[in-house]
Amino acid sequence: MIHSSPSGYKRKPQWLRIKLPNALDAARVVKLLNQKNIHTICTSGMCPNRGECWGAGTATFMIGGNICTRRCRFCNVTHGRPLPLEESEIDNIVQAIRELGLRHVVITSVDRDDLPDLGAGHWVKTIRRVKEECPGVTMEVLIPDFQGRLDLVDAVIDAGPEVISHNLETVRRLTPEVRTHATYDTSLRVLEHIARRGVRAKSGIMLGLGETSEEILQTMDDLRAVGCEVMTIGQYLQPTPENYPLQEYITPEAFEEYGRIGLDKGFAFVESSPLVRSSYHADRHVRR
Repeated sequence: MIHSSPSGYKRKPQWLRIKLPNALDAARVVKLLNQKNIHTICTSGMCPNRGECWGAGTATFMIGGNICTRRCRFCNVTHGRPLPLEESEIDNIVQAIRELGLRHVVITSVDRDDLPDLGAGHWVKTIRRVKEECPGVTMEVLIPDFQGRLDLVDAVIDAGPEVISHNLETVRRLTPEVRTHATYDTSLRVLEHIARRGVRAKSGIMLGLGETSEEILQTMDDLRAVGCEVMTIGQYLQPTPENYPLQEYITPEAFEEYGRIGLDKGFAFVESSPLVRSSYHADRHVRR
């Protein structure tokens, strides 16, 4: 298995060049998001696919504000003391879904460790409002670990999203270096609980942080052991010099091979390529 290319590249390789979006469609989405003051992980997380998704008229909404209580070393979302939750955030997301004519929506959030319920109540309100006011729209929610509190995970499950995603982000060995507060085993317990409740469980990891091929395959086995059905695998792109240092660029051929292996291991869907992110082609993952 090829797991290439060594650290030290100053420029991104050819395969990481991003296609330009349809400018008019992308401008329409950006204008709407700005008008309604809607936060998206597309911009806060510097997603490399944001142009493609905006050009297709889609976006991944981020609730709970845009300031995270955690400071994970891979992430570019602003961290610090969040502002109070705003009910208008939910109103604006519902209106945006309608105006964009979305049939499938992905919602994520910052970590809100400052709140007694860690933000779960806001999650429930958002999901229920979308279900009630946007009939026919399917939904994936990319949730935090809620500090391992399964009662809060249950509250989200009971609200009725079709897919619940929670990312491992990296392999077990690197988790303490890359993630803040979250642990590998806590994330696995959250995913196992989701799967046992009969909801499609999804998770994702980034490559290029210094993991080995053997660790990637073990992570796949760990996810399958807890009932995870969908896996995304993408290239880590270091947002700033202060973030966790990029160790290597992984070739498209290696990503393709990991995708094949994942399907052989029993995943229903595996999205594996350099520019894949958690919500990429998310509408496909609703299908059973």
